[in-house]
Amino acid sequence: MTPHDDNPDALVIGAGPAGLMAAEELSAAGVSVLVADAMPAPGRKFLMAGKSGLNLTREEPLASYLAAFGPVPDSLRGILADFGPPQVCAWAEGLGQTLFTGSTGRVFPTVMKASPLLRAWLARLDGRGVRLRTRWRWTGWSDGAPRFETPQGARLLTPKVTVLAMGGASWRRLGSDGAWAGAFPPEALAPFAPANAGLCVEWSAPMARHYGRPVKGCALTAGGTTSRGEFVISGRGLEGGGLYTLTPALRQEVPLTLDLAPDRSVDDLRRRLARPRGKATLANHLRRTLGLGPAQLALLQEFGRPLPDDLAPLLKALPLRHAGPRPLDEAISTAGGLRLSALDADLMLTVRPGTYAAGEMLDWDAPTGGYLITGCLATGRHAGQAAAVRATSR
Repeated sequence: MTPHDDNPDALVIGAGPAGLMAAEELSAAGVSVLVADAMPAPGRKFLMAGKSGLNLTREEPLASYLAAFGPVPDSLRGILADFGPPQVCAWAEGLGQTLFTGSTGRVFPTVMKASPLLRAWLARLDGRGVRLRTRWRWTGWSDGAPRFETPQGARLLTPKVTVLAMGGASWRRLGSDGAWAGAFPPEALAPFAPANAGLCVEWSAPMARHYGRPVKGCALTAGGTTSRGEFVISGRGLEGGGLYTLTPALRQEVPLTLDLAPDRSVDDLRRRLARPRGKATLANHLRRTLGLGPAQLALLQEFGRPLPDDLAPLLKALPLRHAGPRPLDEAISTAGGLRLSALDADLMLTVRPGTYAAGEMLDWDAPTGGYLITGCLATGRHAGQAAAVRATSR
């Protein structure tokens, strides 16, 4: 096996947002770039994210944006701040995308899809001479040279710099299978774990008629974190954005409680429940006095039986019994991966100079809602800039 004759100065492995952003920075610096991806086409997970509306970023103060990423090293916090929501918006508009901000601060392309943005991005990279190779699966290193299995057989490349952006370990059908972890020593890795994931629940038979019902106007709490987002009752358990910010806490097996009336106090609930109910059933009484809908009432019956005489405290903290997060491959993203302690401030592997990492490969826990995509773009940009400096100074 000999080095490939199409050898670039810079190699980017992975054609998702982090990898393409690294390629953009490298090519802007005049470095020859080859992007290799194991899948038949680039940006597979990025395109899937846009199926229900591509949430690129958030419109909110920088402090709030950074707080959503939880405790991360100052070096990563600086990377996230350098390419935050305003910069992402300007970048997307530079690719011809008009944007709008929803009522919750989420920013979307007006067309709501990922494909127009991806096409424009790939066209710009192609115009800069960036070469794209698909169905190239990275299999590690041979004497320091990145090794690939390709439709044309085994290939070695000898770039000056390499940026790894191969994603996490969820959605393997879209390319994020975490297989790359086998090329690293155990001490460089944190175990993969579901992030932004639903919960497994073994429902009783009466719950079947509520599958697919959304649960709105409630508050979920786990480990000191509270979410007012919507979630859905499904045949497999509970799913939806309202749960995703709680995944880090739920992985620690802390209790999960549901506040069915987050805007009312216990005393207020007691006063309302004390109103005469006549011949009305308890369900109808709760519906009339508190505005609880079918989904909320079903959860109360499922997790609250036998119902106590004093319902108010239970309505404020209904314990939701579950069997933990859904399997890794069903998660929107994963925590775990390359430990940040294995990288320097430029996201370069300390044991492999000239090799950088970005995106979901890193051990972080970025939430959905625009944060994850923005974070991947930011880390890809930083790794690409650092790699460009090294490539042009050698």
